[in-house]
Amino acid sequence: METTTAWGIGLATVTNSGQTLDVWFPSPRLGDKPEAGDPELLETLAAMQQADEARRVRASVVTCVVDLDDQPQSTADAYLRLHLLSHRLVRPNTINLDGIHSRLPNVVWTSAGPCAVEDFEATRLRLRAHLGHPVTAHGVDKFPPMVNYVVPSGVRIAEGAKVRLGAHLAEGTSVMHAAFVNYNSGTLGRSMVEGRISQGVVVDDGSDVGGGASTMGTLSGEGRTRVRVGKRCLLGANSGLGIPLGDDCVVEAGLYLTAGTKVALMPSGGVIPGSNGLFQDPRIVPARALAGASNVLFRRNSMSGRVEALARGDRPIVFADTDTPVA
Repeated sequence: METTTAWGIGLATVTNSGQTLDVWFPSPRLGDKPEAGDPELLETLAAMQQADEARRVRASVVTCVVDLDDQPQSTADAYLRLHLLSHRLVRPNTINLDGIHSRLPNVVWTSAGPCAVEDFEATRLRLRAHLGHPVTAHGVDKFPPMVNYVVPSGVRIAEGAKVRLGAHLAEGTSVMHAAFVNYNSGTLGRSMVEGRISQGVVVDDGSDVGGGASTMGTLSGEGRTRVRVGKRCLLGANSGLGIPLGDDCVVEAGLYLTAGTKVALMPSGGVIPGSNGLFQDPRIVPARALAGASNVLFRRNSMSGRVEALARGDRPIVFADTDTPVA
């Protein structure tokens, strides 16, 4: 990204009391806003401005210009940043989202559109009288489903409610029914996502997140550690990941690997011969010592219960900090 500014013209849902519930930016842009802006889009959105007395909101055109190095300053600012991510104009962890939760109100997301949480039961009554049938409330949250605002090209999303606005999904990504993708996270290439991609986590090209698998987000680690999945990796079913992986790694099904997990470094043959004809004990390290390493199989020994790390195939483990292969 060669610029630190962005702008967009959007349609905001504003309550009668002046609270902005959401903003839709059909065409967000990077760079400085031209003096003329986008007259055609402005005219199109201006024609959509109207009041909804049942929800007690109005649709209003807003123009937003933001400094991506600074924290979000308003609800419109926060929504513009989330749109930039889901439009794939910026990648996760490349723009400032500090304090974004404080800029986003809780909203009741309904089949009739966003509604204020305050006095929602009265709003539900007015909506039923207006529509002639019950309104469906899909949830109460700060982040709406991405597909209600952005549908990126070349992706499959089985359950739209499972992908939040602000997710970054590269072409070739499939998000299955039980999966979940948070804001400021997602994929950088072709991936099969059947598990959970938490806030701040990115999955690189050719990697799969198995059914029930979970990744620890930056909120889990208080923002100090970023979990990343490199290229051609596999998180087995019901596994968990709390360290970054390099390329060509596998976490065995059912194994939850945190930074403090004690891991035995095994040779590719699985045993370490000693000079006296007996077997030596392997070196034990915390999993964080293997953060970013490539070509690693993490498994739990079914006999001893010990967590082990060994090289996959004929290639050695390569540590991220030194690029030194370890047999």
